[in-house]
Amino acid sequence: MKIGIINDALVDENRIAMTPQGAARLVKKGAEVVIETNLGAQLNFTNEAYSRAGSKLSSRADILANTDVILRIRKPSLDDINAMKPGTIQVSFLDPFNEKEIVNALAAKNVSAVSLEMIPRSTLAQKMDALSSQASLAGYAAVILAAERSKKIFPMMTTPAGTIPPARVFIVGAGVAGLQAIATAKRLGARVEAFDTRPVVKEQVQSLGGKFVEIDLGETGQTKDGYAKALTPEQLAKQREGMSKICAASDIVITTAQLFGRKAPVIITREMVAGMKPGSILIDLAVESGGNIEGSLVGKEVDINGVKIIGFANMPGKAAIDASEMLASNFVNFIDHSWNKEKASVELNLNDDIIKGCLITYQGAIVNNALKKQ
Repeated sequence: MKIGIINDALVDENRIAMTPQGAARLVKKGAEVVIETNLGAQLNFTNEAYSRAGSKLSSRADILANTDVILRIRKPSLDDINAMKPGTIQVSFLDPFNEKEIVNALAAKNVSAVSLEMIPRSTLAQKMDALSSQASLAGYAAVILAAERSKKIFPMMTTPAGTIPPARVFIVGAGVAGLQAIATAKRLGARVEAFDTRPVVKEQVQSLGGKFVEIDLGETGQTKDGYAKALTPEQLAKQREGMSKICAASDIVITTAQLFGRKAPVIITREMVAGMKPGSILIDLAVESGGNIEGSLVGKEVDINGVKIIGFANMPGKAAIDASEMLASNFVNFIDHSWNKEKASVELNLNDDIIKGCLITYQGAIVNNALKKQ
């Protein structure tokens, strides 16, 4: 079986889907691995390194037309889909709820499309959960970026000239990205507070040294996959009211709240930004899905009366080598899960819970139950 890896090199994409080490693991399984030439050049993974790992090098056009499985980070273009042969298995981030044209094109071409975002958050699926692996790096990178942009140091420092108080950091959302942001800010010496609509994460926040902010919103909770449930307009208003004073006292605010398949909720309003002191930094990790902060723009730094709102895309790409190594491991583990040793091929078992969760199109039809309900 031929497994091809596409280069997604774009202005805002410096990660790659496969490292030489990951390719070697696939070759060892018996797969023929075909790497797009110069796949890892920007990360100093040379073509020779992939060749030594047992991979073959080829063009994008050849990989699209002649491989059985295609691994990539970004969703395919319509041109890419047209170039694939029927029966191809395509694995990538896909954003299926918002990319109906691409999903329909994949089904029409009889491509079996696997969406990395849809891999269930179960114990068995953890090792192939690319969404979580990348979110963890995004949380780390956001804190490092905030520390670099801020004109204050994070730790408390006692000097002959006096004591410098620690920076105050407020993290909104205590999922994978938020928890990593809490841990990183705490390691840098900041005073860290965090809020999440799911009371169940309070213990996790505290275990990392953060103070959990409690705001009574009434009944909230999480989905079976661990995502926060959407709030009502009334609950959002209460949340904003409760967070306003904390934002005003904070030097750094990092928002991570996202609703899978839907636009991110606006939880920091312009009025709340106006109440923050000049020099404060806000980082919106949800900017690519609509944004948590009113006024944030994808790929931009916005200054509002001395308060900076940063909405950079692809935050995991700030640590591109580690992000790529984690992605490569996620991809290899997915292949492992679906690998038929006797036939040396990938087989998608529609009765498998992980495959049922992340398989979007199969044999010319949309088969994902969550997507069909939309």
